[in-house]
Amino acid sequence: MSDKRDDSRQMDQDGSGSQFVGSIDQGTTSSRFMIFDSAGAVVASHQLQFPQLHPRPGWHEQDPWAILDSVTTCVDEATKKFVKLGHATSAIKAIGLTSQRETTLVWDLVKGEPLHNAIAWPDTRTTSIVRELKERPGASALQDICGLPLSTYPSAVKLTWLLRNVDAVRLAYDEGRLAFGTVDTWLLYRLNQRGDREVFITDVTNASRTMLLNLQTLDYDDVLLDFFQLDRAKIKLPRISPSADRHAFGAMAGGPLRGVPITSGLGDQSAALVGQGGFEPGVAKNTYGTGSFLLQNIGTKPATSQHGLLTTVAYQLGRDQSPVYALEGSVASAGSAVRFLSENLGFFDKPDEIEELASSVPDNGGVVFVTAFSGLFAPYWAADIKGTIYGITHHTHRGHIARATLEATCFQTKAIVDAMARDEGRQIHELAVDGGLSASDLCMQIQADILGIPVSRPAMQETTALGAALTAGLVVGVWERVDQLKQTNERGRVVFQPRMASHKRERLCRRWERAVAMARGWVDGDDDDDDDDDDDDD
Repeated sequence: MSDKRDDSRQMDQDGSGSQFVGSIDQGTTSSRFMIFDSAGAVVASHQLQFPQLHPRPGWHEQDPWAILDSVTTCVDEATKKFVKLGHATSAIKAIGLTSQRETTLVWDLVKGEPLHNAIAWPDTRTTSIVRELKERPGASALQDICGLPLSTYPSAVKLTWLLRNVDAVRLAYDEGRLAFGTVDTWLLYRLNQRGDREVFITDVTNASRTMLLNLQTLDYDDVLLDFFQLDRAKIKLPRISPSADRHAFGAMAGGPLRGVPITSGLGDQSAALVGQGGFEPGVAKNTYGTGSFLLQNIGTKPATSQHGLLTTVAYQLGRDQSPVYALEGSVASAGSAVRFLSENLGFFDKPDEIEELASSVPDNGGVVFVTAFSGLFAPYWAADIKGTIYGITHHTHRGHIARATLEATCFQTKAIVDAMARDEGRQIHELAVDGGLSASDLCMQIQADILGIPVSRPAMQETTALGAALTAGLVVGVWERVDQLKQTNERGRVVFQPRMASHKRERLCRRWERAVAMARGWVDGDDDDDDDDDDDDD
C-alpha cells in the first residue's frame, strides 16, 4: 500500500457528511475489503484470491506475505472505487477485521519475519500427534477448560508440529524470540507496523480457537500451556482483547486509509453470527464457505457439549460487556468439496456451475458421497476416515455425484443441529444461512428438506464482512445500540420451506449415517501420514 494519502478527505460531494465503516474479511482462499454505509449496504468492495499451497497430501499451507498483500491490495482497490463514487476517505470512521481462525503463524519477534508458511485450519498433518496427545495425562479434562476437543483443528496442535519439525521455529522458541498467532494477529501486527508502535493482539473469539484459552477467565490457562509443553518465557502470545475496542487493535499505518482506527476483531464465524443478528440465545446461523460452520448463541455462560460439539466465544462487544458464548459444529469440507469436483475431476469450470449439473437429475440416484477430505469434524470427530463415494452403478452420472456433494454438507449440518438440540434441550426452529454455497437455491432447498425446518437467506450474504463492520461501527458511534444492528440485514430475505415427507427424510439420514459408519477405519493407526495413496482436498 502506498503511504501517500490523497486530498479526498473532504466532505462527500453531496455535503451530507455520511458515515461509513470498512471491513477487512480475510478468508481461507480469498481476502476482501468492503465499505458499508450506515444502513449496512455495501458501497464499494474488492476481492482477491491468493494461492493455496499443498506440498504433501493432507497438508494445506498459505504464504503469510501473500495473505497480507491480498488484504492491502483489496483495501487500496476498494478505496479507489469508493473515492470514484464521490466519497471522502475521511467519511470512513473505522475498520473492522474478521479472519479465518485456527490457521497458525509463527514469526521471528526480532526481525518480524515469518519462520514458516501458515498452516491452514483444514491441514491434517497432525493426525499422529493428535493420537499421541490423547494418550497424555490430563487430555480428557481439556475440553472442560477450553471448549475444544483434541483434533487436527486447533492452533496449539499445529504449533506443536512446528516446534517438533521446523528447526528455525524450535531455535526461535529456545532463544525466546518466537511470536505465535492466528491470522488476525499477523495482520494487525503488520498493518500497524510503524517505528513507534507495535500491536501484538488477538480477540477473545480467535483466542478461543487456539486451545490455549480458558473460557471462564478469557485468559491463557497454565494447565493448557503445560499440557502442550509451552513455556510463557520462550514464546510471545498475543494479548487478548474484547472483540470491540477503541484502541486495542491500533490503526492503519499506511495506505489510503492511514490513521483510520481498527476498532473490531473477530473470527470469521463469530462475525457472521453478528452479521446475522444472532444476539439472542437460541439463534443459529450456518456459513457455507470452504468448510461449513454452524453457531448457536447460548448466552453468557459457557457449557461443555456432551454430543460432539465445540464451545466457543461468540463475541464480546466491549470491555464493559459480558462475553457471549456459542455451541459450534464444523463441517471440514463444504465449498472445498465443490472445488474438488471442478479442479480435480473437471465436472465444471466454475464452482457455481454445480447447481446446473446437480439439477440435471431429480435425486442422487442412490449415491452417497462422504466428503471427508480432512476427516469429519463435529459431531463425528473421525480422523480415521477419507473421502468415500457409495452407491455408484451403471446408472450413475456426474449429476448424481454433484447432487450427492451438496447433500453431504446438508447431512452433516443435520447431524450438528440434532446434537445442538440434545445439548440445549430445545430445537432450532429456523436456520439463518450465508456464504458461497448458500447462493445455490437447490442446495438451500435440500438443506431445508433434510432439516425439516425453514432456512432463511439474507439478500446481502456477505454477513461475515458485515458483522465485523457492525462491531467496529458500534465502537465509534456509527450505530448507537445493538438493537440497531439486528435490523441491518433483514430486508429481502428468502425463506426456503421444507417440502420433503418426514419418512423420506429419516430414510435418507439413516443411509448417510450408514455411509459414515462404513467409511470409518480407512486410515489405520500405522499408516504413514505421507502415504502417496492418501487423497487431498485440492
